[in-house]
Amino acid sequence: MRTLAIALIAATALLTGPALEARPKLTPQQRLDKLLDGRVAGRPEHCISSFDTREMQILDKTAIVYGWGNTIWVNVPRNAKDLDDDNILVTHTTGSQLCNLDIVTTLDRSSHFFNGSISLGEFVPYRRVAKAD
Repeated sequence: MRTLAIALIAATALLTGPALEARPKLTPQQRLDKLLDGRVAGRPEHCISSFDTREMQILDKTAIVYGWGNTIWVNVPRNAKDLDDDNILVTHTTGSQLCNLDIVTTLDRSSHFFNGSISLGEFVPYRRVAKAD
């Protein structure tokens, strides 16, 4: 009975492994396009509320996306090529807002050593479009 259970577990692992690998991995730009699907860009702003920065995604060499729900904020740094989703972003703000002039440094996730800085661009709000009935 125990041998049968081990064989079933092994067979399941062998069958599900290729299925997981079969799904194509999206590029950072494709991930951004998917996040922006059904949304319209608003007027770029220099700063956003710290409240809007609680949810953050780093898209390798592409952008930083803040927020969730109806409005998300996209920031394409001046040196976006230095973005790495495996880094930790450390922001040094002077108030209750994150602004494009604030200092953002990057730390290596495993060693926690400083490894660069990011020059934020403007924050572009993308809001969901109401669907017509």
